[in-house]
Amino acid sequence: MNVLITGATDGLGRALAHALARQGVRLLLHGRDPRRLRETADEIRAAVAGVQVSTHRADFASLGDVHALAVEVRDREPRLDVLVNNAGVGAVIPGAEGRPVSDDGIELRFAVNYLAHYHLTRTLLPLLARSRPSRVVNISSVAQAAFEIDFSDLQLHRGFDAGRAYCQSKLAQVMFTIDLAAELTGRGVTVDALHPATFMPTKMVTHPRSGLDEGVQAVLQLINSPLEGPGGRYFEHGAARDPNPQALEPASRDRLRAESRRLVRRVLGQAVSSG
Repeated sequence: MNVLITGATDGLGRALAHALARQGVRLLLHGRDPRRLRETADEIRAAVAGVQVSTHRADFASLGDVHALAVEVRDREPRLDVLVNNAGVGAVIPGAEGRPVSDDGIELRFAVNYLAHYHLTRTLLPLLARSRPSRVVNISSVAQAAFEIDFSDLQLHRGFDAGRAYCQSKLAQVMFTIDLAAELTGRGVTVDALHPATFMPTKMVTHPRSGLDEGVQAVLQLINSPLEGPGGRYFEHGAARDPNPQALEPASRDRLRAESRRLVRRVLGQAVSSG
């Protein structure tokens, strides 16, 4: 089994990589920092004899980096059984004042937590479809329930609030999950989202409440569960839950899809297929 984990050099992603290595999985690890990527890969190789690990660097604040990563994996890998969309930034970003934006001028949390994974996943769809049955796991958050997306101010230019920006980016992940699952019905690719655990000890969390193992086990449960249908589900604590009601509105998902496509094409050009 080949598994690509984004944000694999810290926190949940790193712990998940170790757990999957012990299951004999071939790992494709993404990270932003080349040194941390090497350290993570070396650490896993030292811990699990014979494990196969490849590393892929990309800054998810740059859609150009994301696109290069997606094309590299799509064109070089024979198959991709599981894509774990885990990389992200939290409500609190040390050193980031005001309304931070990505390299492409997009509100940072929306860009990294959602839009980067939207484009990565869509670009990898041909490989995922060839590898069927396969699955996409989107690491979301219970915070997705806190706010609806305001499409009149998607980039939060008016009265920016970091907490709201984070919550909206996680809701966008869930909306994308439902939307993509419906699109992929009958194609052998299952797409689900989950809240792995509350305030795990990662660099995004200042006051942890849960251990990393709780989050890892929640993700493993989903990865290892039977591939039944297209998915489109949102899980909390191992059980399917109703997401923010806005995620269930086809019109809202249509608006998010259209805006996501517009932003990707604005940055990367009309020739890029973004779904």
